[in-house]
Amino acid sequence: MKICVDENIPLISVVWLKDSGHDVLDIRGTAEQGAQRENRLLITTDKGFAAQRAESHYGILIVRLRQPNEQKIHTRIIQAINQYPESDWQGLLVVMRDAVQSVWRNV
Repeated sequence: MKICVDENIPLISVVWLKDSGHDVLDIRGTAEQGAQRENRLLITTDKGFAAQRAESHYGILIVRLRQPNEQKIHTRIIQAINQYPESDWQGLLVVMRDAVQSVWRNV
């Protein structure tokens, strides 16, 4: 799967995604905004992307935790990636919280 991660995503998650066979664009420290242009799932901790749920996109995974740390973020990313197959992500917005998740589908 083609994935774009922003600067708040732990490097252990980037490594895990790459080791799992995904094509990962890490925009850490750049002005790159390539997720939509390159048809990539965007993984972020920025809740502002939830406003794009009604727009056309290739999938957005937002991790929103009360007391985030590298391991907690990583665990929620793994859970979401394993829960939804690549074919389901287009138009899907998933917000992973501490104990629950919210899902919207843009059809």
